[in-house]
Amino acid sequence: MAAQDKTPPASTPQPGAAERPLHVAIVMDGNGRWAKRRGLPRTLGHREGVEALKRTVSAAAEQDIRWLTVFGFSTENWSRPAAEVAELMALPKRYFESDIGRLEREGVRVRVIGRRAGLSPELVRIIEDAETRTARNDRFFLNIAFNYGGQADIADAARRFAEEVAAGRARPSDLDERVFASFLATAGSPPPDVIIRPSGEQRLSNFLLWEAAYAELVFQDVLWPDYGAEHLKAALAAFAARDRRYGAIVADDVLAAG
Repeated sequence: MAAQDKTPPASTPQPGAAERPLHVAIVMDGNGRWAKRRGLPRTLGHREGVEALKRTVSAAAEQDIRWLTVFGFSTENWSRPAAEVAELMALPKRYFESDIGRLEREGVRVRVIGRRAGLSPELVRIIEDAETRTARNDRFFLNIAFNYGGQADIADAARRFAEEVAAGRARPSDLDERVFASFLATAGSPPPDVIIRPSGEQRLSNFLLWEAAYAELVFQDVLWPDYGAEHLKAALAAFAARDRRYGAIVADDVLAAG
């Protein structure tokens, strides 16, 4: 099989009380509603969302989180009005032009996951430049899911493995969960420990469907443009109170059952 670009796998998780997460994922939701409540164009909500992203990246690093994956634009967002799609397409450029120097200096490695098909050549160039400039960094890992959908990513991974089989580089019997995960866009990142969704909505919306198998879910009633360090700390406190079992039972439960 073709070698995949990935970091060493995380150790097998063990049941027990949650502590500080290694990998946090966030659905950046609520930009449009934030703008509507203020009588502003939705585009301004998206621009404020970029500022929230800057705050949250800094806050996550300060909390000793190593991986942060944020959901910026889904494969389903293409159905939105053309003007809004155009504004959403401009957000990576706005973010990287204003922040890539700082990210590079502070040891942040940037990776944009999702389909490149459909993106403009200029946007692809901007994304590739950000990834290249930060490729050697390893203090903090920032994944930006853009033109991404969990179902689309699973389909793409299945297609890539099928191509390996067709080329004679793999056999169908080679496929298990670990191998399949290496074909996903998130290969190289540990699975998220917690997925946070602000805005009051309580669903994943096609985000990290495979990777979310044992992630804790935290929903917060704050719109993304208002998000900041205090909200992230509250989500981490909620996570720390969880009892993570990974389908098993903890020792206290075994003793109680006996």
